[in-house]
Amino acid sequence: MTKGFKRVFDLVAGSMLSLACCPVITLLAVALRMILGRPVIFSHERIGLHGKPFQLHKFRTMTNASDERGCLLPDRDRMTSLGGRLRRFSLDELPQLWNVLKGDMSLVGPRPLLPEYLPRYTPFQRRRHEVKPGITGWAQVNGRNGLTWEQKFELDVWYVDHWSIALDLEILRSEERRVGKECRSRW
Repeated sequence: MTKGFKRVFDLVAGSMLSLACCPVITLLAVALRMILGRPVIFSHERIGLHGKPFQLHKFRTMTNASDERGCLLPDRDRMTSLGGRLRRFSLDELPQLWNVLKGDMSLVGPRPLLPEYLPRYTPFQRRRHEVKPGITGWAQVNGRNGLTWEQKFELDVWYVDHWSIALDLEILRSEERRVGKECRSRW
């Protein structure tokens, strides 16, 4: 299959997921508006295909609390209870479906990283930018936060070299099982 088919798959699946998740997205946006105020969406620059920057969208999970000098408090002091739950179940990432529909991201691919990491990549690690970044990816279903950066980069480049629609479907099924298992164990 061609990468053009991947874009069609992303558009169709992303549209269906957006519609299916619309009630959840709306409820979360209302809850975040009531708890944190505006904005409910947090946007920041990440690096995408061919090393080009784009604006990634996520639900906001932290307050803007700052110290007496005006510096933001550490993340752990600004994280809300709702924000922690959103992150635990990856619900803070639902607005990234918009990034998929716009073409900045794919459903599956290496997770997009911050621009400041770009100069630190080795030529091998830079290969992760040969495909669009994804909401989930090979590294996420093979260890997620339990992996070292080197292991994540190895898995990202492995994905670049072995991409197929079958692999994307396997990753999506694995992610669905992970989220379902986590939901059952947490509730």
